[in-house]
Amino acid sequence: MANNENTKETGRLDDERRVRVLSPGMLVFKRFSRNRLAVVGTIIIVIMFLFAFIGGAVSPYKEDQVFRTTTMESKAYAGVRENADFLYTDAPDQELPAMAKTQAILAINNGEESFETQGVTYSLIKESDEFYRVVEMNPVANVTTLGTVSSFKPAEGATVTPELEAAFTEANSKGETSFELDGTQYYISGSGRMVTLSTTKDLCMINKLIFSAYSSDTVLDYNFQVAAERAMIHEDSEFTVDGVDYRAEIDKETDSAIFYRVDGGSESEYAMASHFTVNPVGSSTFLSIDFKNRVQEAVNNEESSFEFTDADGNTAEYTIARNNAEYTVSTMQEIQVNDTYASPSAAHWLGTDGNGMDILTRLMYGGRISLTIGFLVVILSALIGVILGGLAGYFGKWVDNLIMRLVDIFNCIPAMPVYLILGSIMDFAKIDPSLRIWLLMVILSVLSWPGIARLTRGQILSLREQEFMIATEATGIRVSKRIFKHLIPNVMPQLIVSCTMSLGSVILMEATLSFLGLGVKFPLASWGNMITAVNDLYVLRTYWFVWIPAGICIVLTVLGFNFIGDGLRDAYDPKMKR
Repeated sequence: MANNENTKETGRLDDERRVRVLSPGMLVFKRFSRNRLAVVGTIIIVIMFLFAFIGGAVSPYKEDQVFRTTTMESKAYAGVRENADFLYTDAPDQELPAMAKTQAILAINNGEESFETQGVTYSLIKESDEFYRVVEMNPVANVTTLGTVSSFKPAEGATVTPELEAAFTEANSKGETSFELDGTQYYISGSGRMVTLSTTKDLCMINKLIFSAYSSDTVLDYNFQVAAERAMIHEDSEFTVDGVDYRAEIDKETDSAIFYRVDGGSESEYAMASHFTVNPVGSSTFLSIDFKNRVQEAVNNEESSFEFTDADGNTAEYTIARNNAEYTVSTMQEIQVNDTYASPSAAHWLGTDGNGMDILTRLMYGGRISLTIGFLVVILSALIGVILGGLAGYFGKWVDNLIMRLVDIFNCIPAMPVYLILGSIMDFAKIDPSLRIWLLMVILSVLSWPGIARLTRGQILSLREQEFMIATEATGIRVSKRIFKHLIPNVMPQLIVSCTMSLGSVILMEATLSFLGLGVKFPLASWGNMITAVNDLYVLRTYWFVWIPAGICIVLTVLGFNFIGDGLRDAYDPKMKR
């Protein structure tokens, strides 16, 4: 019975002996799991991966989504200018050439009644000092007057009626140069006994008054403007245009008028004329006549601000700022702006950044890029370093000499100036931000492999002379299999530790380059370019939530990888702890 117990006892191995005999990997894992810092580092890295890759997938926002908010801001609402220049209004279906309009102003300044341009003669009819019409004269008859008797010689195709003769005789005896008969305006040109009776065809109106409609749907046509300005000149309170009656309220002091459309027994505000032009800043804004009147009143009274109540009963305060001969009317308006530097809230747990983007979401997407760059750079640099280091360590002689001199050359290259130069080149070439990430990975990998190559070479130099390598050579195993199946696997523990430790360094380098504007570019996010907000001292002091979370993510990730690296080093070589 005792022998059976002894046999049973000796046949049962405790956990330490079982792992050591059956699975060296399990022994490494057990040592690693006993290291508290290594476990903490692993937990941190797992959380960071879940945060970056799972969190970004479930986030309700996009990486480059900009959030907007409304705010009250004083903005220019209207521009005011007192017009002192002649304005042109073409008659219906007419378009006076630009050269003719210029010649018309010269003729007005010279007091001429006609002018010629490009072989065409135009007549200029003066209604007042600030109102002229450019017309085309159509002769009706040549009239010769002897005493009180007038002789009419009709023009070709024209007819002179007794009513026209009587109207001409009456107007001529009074010294008038024009008269109206049956809705047609006639003009008397020339002097002395022989004159010409003509009708006109309007081509253009030249004046200094600004006409504005009360309704945005109302179009003030040419005939109305001519008749309205004539009414102001002759101080007529009533006039008719195209069968429609109008009433005018004329203010001679300000040389302005308000016109009402008369429809039966009712009146409605129709238009206004003045020397002030009040135009809205926004193309979709319509300024009422009442508002324009109030603006003109404020300008005339040299008021710096005024209040105005619109047709809906809304009262707003406006300010007036003068700039030489022009005025700017401003008011507080509700506008949409980027919701920048919004404090943490239920909608944005970490607030928004200077572009109005959700910081938490950008941290998630930034983690993807930072972690991806770190792992891919380490994998690429390890691949290059293992291949070149393995070849150098195994073959030795001139191969080793050549590869090691190449390593020395890469070690002599100053990394930061190279990054600066290549970053400037990519900025000049306007490389797409997505492509820029891959180029950044290649650049970091190319400059990071020499350390791994040296480590691999040193390990292989010590392993190639051992008995198991002599056995592989004796059995005729090919060279590539000796290196990559027997030598490299024995170097892997040291490589894993080295790569794990360098992951943090790569992430720090990416963060540094992005902070300097040489790495990941906006609108793509990385933890490095999110900290660029600390370039502004005001943001650094006031909006801690913009840059501190990204800094914490970098610190935790680098610490996590360092803890894992230390844990793996101790697990693979427990003697180093002694």
